[in-house]
Amino acid sequence: MEKKALIIGATGIVGGNLAQHLLSRGDWHVTGLSRGRNAMQSGVASVAADLTSQASVADALKGRDFSHVFFTAWARQATERENIRVNGAMVQHVLEALGPTGNLQHTALVTGLKHYLGPFEAYGQGNVPVTPFREEQGRQPVDNFYYEQEDRLFEAAGRYGFGWSVHRPHTIIGFALGNAMNMGMTLAVYATLCKETRQPFVFPGSPAQWDSLTDMTDARLLARHLEWAATSPNARNEDFNVVNGDVFRWKWMWSRIAQYFGIEPAPFDGQTRPLESRMQHAGKPWAEIAARHQLKEAEIGKLVSWWHTDADLGRPMEVLTDMTKSRKAGFLDYQSTPDAFFDLFDRLKAERIIPA
Repeated sequence: MEKKALIIGATGIVGGNLAQHLLSRGDWHVTGLSRGRNAMQSGVASVAADLTSQASVADALKGRDFSHVFFTAWARQATERENIRVNGAMVQHVLEALGPTGNLQHTALVTGLKHYLGPFEAYGQGNVPVTPFREEQGRQPVDNFYYEQEDRLFEAAGRYGFGWSVHRPHTIIGFALGNAMNMGMTLAVYATLCKETRQPFVFPGSPAQWDSLTDMTDARLLARHLEWAATSPNARNEDFNVVNGDVFRWKWMWSRIAQYFGIEPAPFDGQTRPLESRMQHAGKPWAEIAARHQLKEAEIGKLVSWWHTDADLGRPMEVLTDMTKSRKAGFLDYQSTPDAFFDLFDRLKAERIIPA
């Protein structure tokens, strides 16, 4: 049977890497659904719709059928209650439009480790489970739009008879422009600023993140995990953590990133120094760097997400993820996290996003 994928968020860090991966396989027809603000990559068909509008989604998907749907996007709102209302409805609108066709085989939902840590409003403030996080630890007793999305997915799957999978990556490393949660891009811009302006390369996070074990998720590995779960009977109707498979401490990784950029890491003195407050005036020097090196993007706000990197690196507890469930089900892939960073940095240079 022909595999026809609809990717919700096909221009983002997860959706873009997933689209590229599926196209490389040769047996997928790939369509991306978005508001139409950003161009789809070559080979991806485009459908424009406002996901928050049931009528807009229904009209855009009328007469279309897909075998697989991948939800890789969300819309950040001012409060978690609004996150729940808006993001839950987005899932429901798509599945109500496609479920009745009878052709939908599988729907995958990408969420993340806020499943265990809590939403931004209560991030890491509750009774966080013991690390490494395992799928059987379940939900936290707080409002969380991830749970609402899951419930809408489960309800639609039960009604229309398709399979599902839920994927919980840690911080994602991958190429994407204009992404709201992109630590790799943010650190590349930060390191470039430090090098070009001769400022110290200061670790912005907490002592807990500096000293504790942690892990990350390469967007390319996540793409392979999504395809595996969508086509493997062992993964049907299951939730999975998904990380690279190695572990590290930031006290080790920080010096590797500094070495890549040819700069010296500043000694860590135990103080948390968030990027968002320190980088408020970084726009002008970045524009000068962009002009000097003929970079593609001179507006720093379109490249970085200081707030998100601060949230990840400022966490006051160890964050580490277990992959046993995926391994036992048959997913044995692995990705070196240093290589994930360096591959991204190399591509950013090749694309003239940062200086070569």
